[in-house]
Amino acid sequence: MGKRYFGTDGIRGRVGEYPITPEFVLKLGWAAGRALQAKGFNRVVIGKDTRISGYMFESALEAGLSAAGVNIALLGPMPTPGIAYLTRTLHACAGIVVSASHNPYFDNGIKFFSRDGQKLPDAVEERIEELLEQPLETVRPDSLGKAERIVDAAGRYIEFCKSTVPAGTSLVSLKIVVDCAHGATYYVAPSVFGELGATVIPMGIAPDGLNINLECGSTKPAALRERVKAEGADLGIALDGDGDRVIMIDHKGEILDGDELLFIIARDRLRAGSRFNAVVGTLMTNLGLEVALRALGLDLHRVKVGDRYVMERLLAENLILGGENSGHIICLDRTTTGDGIISALQVLAAMLRSGKNLHDLKAGMTKYPQVLVNVTVTGEVDLQRTAIVEAVRAVEDQLGDRGRVLLRPSGTEPVVRVMVEGADAATVERHAHDLAAVVRDALSA
Repeated sequence: MGKRYFGTDGIRGRVGEYPITPEFVLKLGWAAGRALQAKGFNRVVIGKDTRISGYMFESALEAGLSAAGVNIALLGPMPTPGIAYLTRTLHACAGIVVSASHNPYFDNGIKFFSRDGQKLPDAVEERIEELLEQPLETVRPDSLGKAERIVDAAGRYIEFCKSTVPAGTSLVSLKIVVDCAHGATYYVAPSVFGELGATVIPMGIAPDGLNINLECGSTKPAALRERVKAEGADLGIALDGDGDRVIMIDHKGEILDGDELLFIIARDRLRAGSRFNAVVGTLMTNLGLEVALRALGLDLHRVKVGDRYVMERLLAENLILGGENSGHIICLDRTTTGDGIISALQVLAAMLRSGKNLHDLKAGMTKYPQVLVNVTVTGEVDLQRTAIVEAVRAVEDQLGDRGRVLLRPSGTEPVVRVMVEGADAATVERHAHDLAAVVRDALSA
């Protein structure tokens, strides 16, 4: 059964444009409340990032859930993985996140966690969509849901993050610049690294509702790179607006993306004695990671782009590590979802155990040049058009077994992502832009 509203990462769009409206979100809260209630579990937690529309949608969800007879625990601004954690520890029947992740402030979205802190199964999302088509019926007045605010939510999550590295871990020798993207980690992240002893230089910690992800964070690391070099810091950590992604900057100003961080964590886990035979990546995962993992005796399992598909494969194969090059890394032996702070902590722990700086720690993996071009599209996307198919085949023939081509529609934005990867940077760059032009012309014809 196809879903009308839910994408790969919940429901997302521009604020004020259907379905990201207060009327729809109120009905969504009611439908979710009806679908998620379970015997002995009658509380839903709600958290949000720092974008201005979060106030409006938090209130709408609260009203809808109350109308369905569900109690609400309000967390306030909280990283998405923190909401997943508190959903489990507060024994809620679900967690709801009001966030559009790395998107600008004028977008927002709603995504859900099940009571075990993982993404909702498709069947539950489909049930919510069925209920959205039914009239909203309020429960009896004596059965309305009540709301409470969890005043120590941030403190609980900070302690959990610190617990994911060995007891006694000290970051006292490290000077770290932490870019919180004016988002949900603005208080939590500096606290975690600071309480573990690091000298923390915070950036992006003055959210005003409009500046989330604005020229900062994991998608715009230029300012962090300059700050790391200016401060003479050991490294930089860049989180996105809702805190589920991370990239890092070494002391030389070089960026480490999710593929390189995943390699560092996987190698460290093996050296520490963890037993696993594969890591999960996506169709976008760099060939260099696949080659480096093979040298460690590990396979790379590729799945469709989207953290929910990484999670599905991890659970199906009983694996512990997976992620995307965007910096969405899942350490299932530490937590239940992608977590930027916890992933960064695993890298820092690997640094301490190895005695190496971040620049040297990434040695062992050489990234293949990979160029990604976004082609803006409107309407239906048909990538099987003759011109596109022939152009892709021609590039693949030229790259041979030393490169890859991938075309895919984004699950969160109105774009087609054109990716070309290969051994020679100039060749890859040329092929990517040529292919993007073909896609743009074919889809606009």
